[in-house]
Amino acid sequence: MLSKSFTLIEAITAIFILTTGILALSSLISYFISISSISSQRLIAAYLAQEGIEIVRNLRDTNLLSGRNWDYGLNNGDWQIDYNDNTFSPYTGTFLNLETNGFYGYGFGTQTPFRRKINLQKDENVLKILVEVSWQERGRSHSLTAQANLYNWQP
Repeated sequence: MLSKSFTLIEAITAIFILTTGILALSSLISYFISISSISSQRLIAAYLAQEGIEIVRNLRDTNLLSGRNWDYGLNNGDWQIDYNDNTFSPYTGTFLNLETNGFYGYGFGTQTPFRRKINLQKDENVLKILVEVSWQERGRSHSLTAQANLYNWQP
């Protein structure tokens, strides 16, 4: 004759399977939240690195349009600069701030975990740019680099 109720072993087995499923699901959700946060930070870092290259390119183009030598103010070394500046400052490891206008810079605003170092190396008619954006998240160090070469296309 079959019993209509669970035995103790069946109840323990059902609780174990249910608990295992809930733990697996919660750890999967936690993993995806972590990956989402890291991906978001990595995307911001990629944009900051690209902006660093574009700032240098803009300074080179401004030099050419102003009749100055193409590499005026673009000296070898490690530098920091933001979209508001026309000259480089020596790299000090200062954090970028999220300013009230939504741009990242060294002015007033909310401090972010990002640092941007722009390394310039001139070789005759080539300016090698290496931009490194670094940040800390959840106790781990992350960095992203981008590089580009600018050329003297001045006749």
